[in-house]
Amino acid sequence: MKKYLLLIVFAFGAFASFAQEKNEEVTTYYLIRHAEKDRTDTNNRNPNLTAKGTDRAKHWATVLSQANIHMVYSTDYNRTKQTALPTAEKYNLKTNLYNPRKMYDTDFIAQTKGKNVLVVGHSNTTDAFANKILGHNKFGKISDDNNSNLYIVTVTKNNATGVLVKIDY
Repeated sequence: MKKYLLLIVFAFGAFASFAQEKNEEVTTYYLIRHAEKDRTDTNNRNPNLTAKGTDRAKHWATVLSQANIHMVYSTDYNRTKQTALPTAEKYNLKTNLYNPRKMYDTDFIAQTKGKNVLVVGHSNTTDAFANKILGHNKFGKISDDNNSNLYIVTVTKNNATGVLVKIDY
């Protein structure tokens, strides 16, 4: 599977290079849902990651090691910030917080334009965020037990394309 992901990342990189040759600015978003959260206390609305979730978060950093990430965004929850942390550390970046109710607004677009950006969200926001970037509903809802989706959305001046890759861990 890792070979396929590298192939997909390479393909999007080639697309970005082609667009840059045409003097187009390219923005690539890598959107993931947080890793496995601790579900032992059903009243805890802000749980941490489980050991498996922490390992998956580290795996995301490995998966994204060739993506040349410039910015990392997370919602303000323990599980999303903990999922984002290994990738942010790998690239020596801070994790920026975003409000999922204001996803892909004009400020976010301006801040991320021309960058490769990791966005960590939730089962009820990640697919919606990818769809909002694309401008149409390409991706369906994520089930609550799915922590393996990687959405790669590339935006140029006149086009937005997206692909969904399953990264099992």
